[in-house]
Amino acid sequence: YRVRIRRGDRKTRVAKGIVYGKPKHQGINKNKATRNLRNIAEERAGRKIASLRVLNSYWVAQDAKHKWYEIVMVDPYHNAIRNDPRINWICKPVMKHRELRGLTSAGRKARGL
Repeated sequence: YRVRIRRGDRKTRVAKGIVYGKPKHQGINKNKATRNLRNIAEERAGRKIASLRVLNSYWVAQDAKHKWYEIVMVDPYHNAIRNDPRINWICKPVMKHRELRGLTSAGRKARGL
C-alpha cells in the first residue's frame, strides 16, 4: 500500500491564522514532530486497511512537498501466511495494530529503541 506524507515540520492548525497567548506559543510552521514520517505513514495505512497487518515499510520517492512510502501489509487469514512457520507469528491476536503501538521498525526507531 503506498502512502503520501507531507514533508517537513508539522504545521499548527489555527483558525484564520490567529494565534493567541504569549510569543513562545505563537509558532506556526517550525513545530517538529516527535515521530518520523515513515511511522506516520505506517499508522495511516494500518487505519485505512484495518484487516491487514503492517509488517514493515520503505521509502519510495519524494519531491519538494511530499514523501511516498510503500507499506508491506500481510493478510493474517490467508492460508499461505498461516501455514508458513517463518511469518505465521503475525497471525497472533497480540500482533493486531503493531504500527499503532510502535512495534514496527520505524516505530521502534521513533521510540529510541
